[in-house]
Amino acid sequence: MNPAFQEHLVSRGARIDGGRVADFGAPDAERENAASGTVLVPLSHLSVVRAGGPDAATFLHNLVTNDVKGLASGQAQYDGLCTPKGRMLASFLLWREADGLLLATARDLKDALLRRLAMYVLRSKVSLSDVDAQWVLLGLAGLDAEAAAARCGLPAPREPMGVAAFADGMVIRVGDARFQIAVRAPAAAALWDALCGVARPGGEALWRWFDIRAGIPLVVAATSEEFVPQMVNFELVGGVSFHKGCYPGQEVVARSQYLGKIKRRMVLAHLDAAAAPTPGEHLYGVKLGDQSCGAVVDAVPAPGGGCDLLAVVQTSSAESGAIRLGRPDGPELRLQPLPYPVS
Repeated sequence: MNPAFQEHLVSRGARIDGGRVADFGAPDAERENAASGTVLVPLSHLSVVRAGGPDAATFLHNLVTNDVKGLASGQAQYDGLCTPKGRMLASFLLWREADGLLLATARDLKDALLRRLAMYVLRSKVSLSDVDAQWVLLGLAGLDAEAAAARCGLPAPREPMGVAAFADGMVIRVGDARFQIAVRAPAAAALWDALCGVARPGGEALWRWFDIRAGIPLVVAATSEEFVPQMVNFELVGGVSFHKGCYPGQEVVARSQYLGKIKRRMVLAHLDAAAAPTPGEHLYGVKLGDQSCGAVVDAVPAPGGGCDLLAVVQTSSAESGAIRLGRPDGPELRLQPLPYPVS
């Protein structure tokens, strides 16, 4: 996160933990507001990477799970970078900016993502850079989020995953009432203060909660190389194109889609626990004994108590009985419906 903007947030009451925004002094009230009000969140768990140069779109198109060359300037999309075995190294939101492309990825995978992409540059006319110091990411969500954005002079894209530019950045509609704002760092403090007049600030976990409820996965360091895209429902949220050319892991991803039943899928669940489990923590099913049946993708405290989480589990375990956290007799997950159909 941009250091000057972090200092500004601290001056406005932010509590920083490990360089990330934990809350603004009242985490329980902030969570309750997320369920019923309009919230403003610094997306300090994400970092921004830029790919520039005349070959940038083709370069990324040949490496990631989605169709980058076909991405219009007014659209964003989810993408993943896989190993040759089809395991996701990273996931990210991607959109066009001027003569380049911006990628919002997990903060703890930024350096690894840059190193991996750099391995493929060779003679391509592309430059890869960490632009965290130049861009600030904010999240605006809630039933009045669109009206709140308008009151602060921000455009609201009409279509899902639409991108609308303003003088100092771009607004991306990532849900019915959710907007991710990329603002240039010099303008971030003033925009934050303006938005605080129409939305209540909260810690980054609130945005992760919205992603969890929407069934949107984020690969982090603890889960890198653990899942093929279909395990985290990535093709169901628009993160995979099955009509583009080859990319690392493409054969495995295509084979999983067309030649066999997907044996692990991501589920949404609630857990009655005081502390949220960590990404990568193991899960256990009733028929597998001490053998893990899956892992947590992400989890955060939920409004009203307990925590909500996304987890990848064996479909047979999800269908046959209780799924438990940490050990075969651990706390039981209560499965909930995702907002999209899973076949």
